[in-house]
Amino acid sequence: MGREKVTMEHVAARAGVSRALVSIVFRGVAGASDATRERVLAAARELDYRPDTRASRLGSSRTRTLGVTFSVGHAFHGDLLESLYTHADAAAYELVLSGVTPSRSEEAAVETLLAERCEGIVLLGSSQSTAQLTRLAARLPVVSVLRPATGDEIGVVRTDDTAGLRLAVEHLRGLGHTRIALLDGGRTAGATERRRGYRSAMRHSPALTEVVLPGGLTELEGAAAARAFVELGADERPTAVTAFNDRCAIGFVDVARQAGLRVPGDVSVVGFDDITEAGYPHVALTTVRQDAARLGAAAVRSLADRLDGDPVAAGTPAHTVIAPELVVRSSTAPLTGRASS
Repeated sequence: MGREKVTMEHVAARAGVSRALVSIVFRGVAGASDATRERVLAAARELDYRPDTRASRLGSSRTRTLGVTFSVGHAFHGDLLESLYTHADAAAYELVLSGVTPSRSEEAAVETLLAERCEGIVLLGSSQSTAQLTRLAARLPVVSVLRPATGDEIGVVRTDDTAGLRLAVEHLRGLGHTRIALLDGGRTAGATERRRGYRSAMRHSPALTEVVLPGGLTELEGAAAARAFVELGADERPTAVTAFNDRCAIGFVDVARQAGLRVPGDVSVVGFDDITEAGYPHVALTTVRQDAARLGAAAVRSLADRLDGDPVAAGTPAHTVIAPELVVRSSTAPLTGRASS
């Protein structure tokens, strides 16, 4: 025989209060003293009571949910989700996730969030056009994370990608490298800014030689870039590479080593993001770190301020740009041997 479902009435009886007071406590609104609140929560723990948040949202004018679109398989998006959950919980919001895959568009992911009555939407690395973003922002508060967006209606939280690539190039130049390749991200969010940072840093000195190779988001694209790199021939190859992201860099390093190249002896490699795998001892990738904790905090704050009545935030969503940081590990080293001769 199944266990009877525990209700607010059971919690109220155990705590010795009215059902209305139990509702006030679980909705997180004013009206219950600290002592009453603690008594209700203790009763709920004893009875293993879990409020039906979906049912309560259906009967309320507010859902206190934030929707998030993210790319399934994008490692840094996973780091961002952890931060978003942490800061959404602190702001008393729930997250609803909607994934983007090769067979599921971002537009479909957004429609799912709208159907869930989300009050605001966080777009991670959005690929939508400015017109699409503007139309969406006319319906509800939107913040674009990792990708710049024009228009006063759209909040933006991103890393200074241009500065990040400058850090990577300056690090490699400081190690004596002059032939430095970029494994380009194409049309991916942030790629234009990273390309700009690479070129501005390379043009800082006439001694530096630019080489741009197709890269991308994944290890497979990094592996393809490595094969093209190897085919350049020993005398033509750059002595250093800065990749669009860590996954691309890791794929590049794997194939380069299979081809007999030493990393960093023959080619130094820098990634971007500082995903968890970049710090593994057998990877030890030098990279440009994006601060996932600060990005997630700023994204939640951008929406919560607007939704909870901050008049300044409601008028003009914030554009937050966070400085990156270079993390030096063992995939880069001073220029030696063939390249220095």
